[in-house]
Amino acid sequence: MARSYDTATYKKLLLHFMGELDPLYSMLQWLTERMMEVESELKVGAVKGKHSSDRTTHFSGTRVRRFDTRLGTMYLLVPKLRQGGYVPFFVTEKKRSEQALMQVIQEAFINGVSTRKMERLAQSLGIEGISAGQVSAMTKGLDEQVTQFRSRPLEKEYPVIWVDALYEKIRFDSRVISMAVLVVAGITVDGRRDILACEPMMNESEETYGSLFERLKERGLETVWLCVSDAHRGLRKALQKAFLGCSGERCKVHFMRNVMTHVSHKEKASFAAKLKTIWLQPTKKRAYQTARMLIDEYEERFPDAMRVLEEGLEDALQFMTFSFLDHRKISSTNIIERLHREIRRRSRVVGIFPSMDSYLRLVSAYLIEYAEDWSTGKCYVRPSLIEEQRAELRKAA
Repeated sequence: MARSYDTATYKKLLLHFMGELDPLYSMLQWLTERMMEVESELKVGAVKGKHSSDRTTHFSGTRVRRFDTRLGTMYLLVPKLRQGGYVPFFVTEKKRSEQALMQVIQEAFINGVSTRKMERLAQSLGIEGISAGQVSAMTKGLDEQVTQFRSRPLEKEYPVIWVDALYEKIRFDSRVISMAVLVVAGITVDGRRDILACEPMMNESEETYGSLFERLKERGLETVWLCVSDAHRGLRKALQKAFLGCSGERCKVHFMRNVMTHVSHKEKASFAAKLKTIWLQPTKKRAYQTARMLIDEYEERFPDAMRVLEEGLEDALQFMTFSFLDHRKISSTNIIERLHREIRRRSRVVGIFPSMDSYLRLVSAYLIEYAEDWSTGKCYVRPSLIEEQRAELRKAA
């Protein structure tokens, strides 16, 4: 049904594109026209201008539709149909993360909080101008996906969860403040990673963390073996109330940094090498013995560092209770830190977000993509090891 092109015709087209000022842009424009041509003719059931017994409707002119791409803004002549209507498939199939970034830029312009950096970014994406209609159309579908992702049902049991917060500058109530979005990741019983939550917070307190955990429970979560996070007291208290029997692991990386702040610059390297050996021991008993030796050696020179080490060591060694799980994977919040770096790499170009909704939309869009990759990738922990660990925990209980 669709028109065909021979090799000679394609060669002429390529030579034509090579002579254009922007060959890729010209090729994309030609490709969109051909895709609309094929798709609309399939929907009509006949080639334009030809009789056919399979025809279901008729062409009725064209309408101009703006289409922003990374190669530039083009204006499509979309075929109009007498019945059924027609929207090109590629107009609505942009990548979620690209939609989120585009929406952030557009919202900033519309709300009058644009900067030169925003303008340069928009121009680099080939956006000629901003309209409220574009923002509304682009945001609607994305918001539905984000809401569905953040409220979807969870499994009853997650052996390990990680909790950490992202901080960005957000425009709120006519001023710019630092706000947080709490990200919660976890391991399912079949050993795969998942994103459990992405929740905004005005401050970190026992109440806000308690609210976060309650929302997780409302979505179906009942049992957690180990929660890996920083040393926030409010988080610890909320965790104890929400999930009875859950152990709280203080991220060893954050903990070592807290200890190292009280060590002189001259001895940081040698002290850090000895400090790391605590977490390389095969058992918790050996780890305590190594720590005791370190404390005895440095207690007089770095009393504050030794006090921090002694007070927080128990929380930083909770992962050793789970002997069947890879200690390198459950002793720190590195899994979320990597997520944070990837998100910041993209959000850095925005600078100041125009609203909390725009920031949450962008973060959630990326987290959806990571969750999808994790669900189809390799297991983070072998399911057989999780079952062996469950059996050991039952014996201990």
